[in-house]
Amino acid sequence: MARRKTGTRVNKAKKRGKRLLILLAVLLVLWILTLVLAPSEAEQNPMSGSAITGLELPSFEKSELVVSHPGYTLSYDEEHEQARWVAYHLSREELYGSFERGDDFRSDPSIVTGSATLDDYRSSGYDRGHLIPAADLSFSEEAMSGSFYLSNMSPQEGQFNRGIWSKLEATVRNFADTEGAVYVVTGPVLTDGPYKTIGKNKVSVPNQYYKVILDYDEPEVKAIGFVLPNEGSGKSLESFVTTVDEVEELTGLDFFHRLDDKEEVALEARADASLWDFSTFSASAKDREAFQAGNLPAKQAEKPSGFYSLAKNTLNTILYVVKKESVNLIEIFVPRAALKEAVPFLY
Repeated sequence: MARRKTGTRVNKAKKRGKRLLILLAVLLVLWILTLVLAPSEAEQNPMSGSAITGLELPSFEKSELVVSHPGYTLSYDEEHEQARWVAYHLSREELYGSFERGDDFRSDPSIVTGSATLDDYRSSGYDRGHLIPAADLSFSEEAMSGSFYLSNMSPQEGQFNRGIWSKLEATVRNFADTEGAVYVVTGPVLTDGPYKTIGKNKVSVPNQYYKVILDYDEPEVKAIGFVLPNEGSGKSLESFVTTVDEVEELTGLDFFHRLDDKEEVALEARADASLWDFSTFSASAKDREAFQAGNLPAKQAEKPSGFYSLAKNTLNTILYVVKKESVNLIEIFVPRAALKEAVPFLY
């Protein structure tokens, strides 16, 4: 009887040992998977859109005439007497400013070679079309006033400026409202001349205009481009959607070059209109007051709570901490340089 009990205890111990080994093997596999799948330090602490200074600025040469005004930056093309590009970051908070449009059109004293003048546009038959719209700068009286510099204007057909272009501007504001913030670069296409000119300064009348927009906030980073002819149109904005790559090829500009090269290539090669809300933004005085008082307008209250993003970030943080501590432990026994060369994914 004693032998039988002893044999039973031995069998139970073997089973427990076997289960323990299986458990240890599973834990080892999970640990290895954690090391493989956990984000690196750069991935865990990415430079979000708002943290990348000048992300909106295209690449430019030192010889270019680049000037900054409150709320936007532009590169002025003296040959065509208008900006090649206007770049800015537009956040939801900036949309709900209380400063009204002033219509104080004037030459830009920052353009050392001299910008276009009011006389150039007078009786020309073309609108002084904003590149960054005044409505995007309602957060500041100075910024709003600065949107009326003629360096920020381009000769636009009236039906275009007050029609499809105005609709696109309001849609971009909606992008900022629904996504939280966007980076925008916009301007005339100045590579497909010759051009008709207006005024004594021979301001070129562009054939086309472009906008490129980058949403660099999680959970879905994305980019989109638009190219529109300088004429009235009854088409949908979606019909003018293109990739950032195609806008770069058309204009000769390099957008969002401060991004990681792989990320830039992926973002600029794809334009999916279904990922964007093409509603037009509008905010009443009541909406603006409610926002400034800390109460989001109804449209924002209906937005997802961000639980997905929070859960994803929390999981990534846990995995990152486990990976970091594991690497620190391994480095006690293996030199960092050798470990990094042998197992690069740990870094």
